[in-house]
Amino acid sequence: MLQQLQAFDSIRLNFSPAGLHALNLALAFVMFGVALEIKTEHFKKLLKNPKSAITGFISQFLVLPFITFLLVISLKNYITPTVALGMILVAACPGGNISNFISSLARGNVALSVSLTAIATIGAVIFTPLNFALWGKLALSYFSAHNSSELVRPIEIDALQMFRTVFIILGVPIILGMTVNAKYPGLAKRIIKPIKKISIIIFAVIVLIALYKNFNHFLVVIKYIFLIVLIHNALAFASGYFLPAVMKLPLADRRTISIETGIQNSGLALVLIFNPRIFPPDLELGGMAIIAAWWGIWHIVAGLFVAGMWTNFKYGLVSGKSIKA
Repeated sequence: MLQQLQAFDSIRLNFSPAGLHALNLALAFVMFGVALEIKTEHFKKLLKNPKSAITGFISQFLVLPFITFLLVISLKNYITPTVALGMILVAACPGGNISNFISSLARGNVALSVSLTAIATIGAVIFTPLNFALWGKLALSYFSAHNSSELVRPIEIDALQMFRTVFIILGVPIILGMTVNAKYPGLAKRIIKPIKKISIIIFAVIVLIALYKNFNHFLVVIKYIFLIVLIHNALAFASGYFLPAVMKLPLADRRTISIETGIQNSGLALVLIFNPRIFPPDLELGGMAIIAAWWGIWHIVAGLFVAGMWTNFKYGLVSGKSIKA
């Protein structure tokens, strides 16, 4: 397994400047669509009843990165440093743009979902670079002790450059989207749905671009990557459910926080990976890209499965009818 993943790491994933600009614009468009639903009212409501929002924020930006770090060091004999960094980078990203839709299917608290998306997206400008720098460096120290591979030494995490990139990709579209929503609410309401549909297509294109040139190698490592992402994503959903359960939050809020934690913006992770100012093109980062790309596919499948389970099961903890929130 380790040898197969190391072989994929050796592939240099170079994007042309035009390709990188296209990825950046695509993700910015996605985030603009998300911001069209963000209103100052969301923040006012959370100030009045902040427990669920604070729990969701902690789940996404504190618990998930920490659990990912523990998973990474427990698997250090079976994964490469770049696979580890890919897992940590995905965990450091905010919730994905389809989390609101999945929450509605799962009979969660959709208002909380939208609010958490707003908070997490804005918070990501600071917490994504911070978490990746902190846990990424700690993880690499374990791999340095365990493995003398040359992959470890050249990777340097530039949190400042990542902050700048995240602010441009997330911050600017969010400001524009919130401005349109505030000044032209009628227009925002009309274009939200088509933008969401286009956003899903754009995200699929981002993933396909990441996989296309290395598809043969992807087929070789998918059986390992599938298992790694499956475990990682399952832990994300589980931790996102049990933390609010410990906090005695309503069932609908538990479901929502679980989904917000399990659905991560892996498109942002891909854009960061392909940014030469953060990760120089001469680094061998195939493992990072394949983790982010496959997560982008898998979390949709897993999210729909979890939503369907919560919606359709008639008995037990997954039942929205048999258990009072």
